[in-house]
Amino acid sequence: MIAIIDYGMGNLRSVQKGFERVGAAAEVTRDAERIEAAAGVVLPGVGAFGACMDNLRSFGLLEPVRRVIERGTPFLGICLGMQLLFEESEEFGPVRGLGVFKGRCVRFQQRDAEMRIPHMGWNQIRKRQPAAALDGVPDDAYVYFVHSYHVVPEDPAVIATTTDYGAPFVSAIARDNVFACQFHPEKSQKVGLRILENFGRVLFNV
Repeated sequence: MIAIIDYGMGNLRSVQKGFERVGAAAEVTRDAERIEAAAGVVLPGVGAFGACMDNLRSFGLLEPVRRVIERGTPFLGICLGMQLLFEESEEFGPVRGLGVFKGRCVRFQQRDAEMRIPHMGWNQIRKRQPAAALDGVPDDAYVYFVHSYHVVPEDPAVIATTTDYGAPFVSAIARDNVFACQFHPEKSQKVGLRILENFGRVLFNV
């Protein structure tokens, strides 16, 4: 079973439906024991960084999330769920994150009058390193974004894809059992479903 962490924010049902479409069993839960026992864990996210951290804390989920990652449980972070994995965000902050990866989450810098923030809609990803979650995904594939902030990892070796928006930014990271993406695979049609399938069926045989 794949556990989709419910901390009171985000498009949880859309993510669950995406897994259902590729034949992977997924459950929305905030039960720490269920999350820690899951074959794979997904941290989705929509909203403000600080509010999400507060909710994870209030539901007693900060340490369970860290433990499943440390234990090697396959882990997928989506949008804000990717940003939360870093040390801090400047959104209404600085605000401390989970600290799984070294680095910060920063706001896009508007480079010209035509550059709109938030970055919203379809854009391309460019692969920077192999990642099992991206098997079968073409380089320069289009995926769907909605965000005003992006991550700046300290270690460039974790960068899986970049995307251009005014300047290149990190749109996915991968290390060991963790894959996280700034875009929404559940809204990215065929490409996104392939990523969910890789996570739920090819990668981890659930």
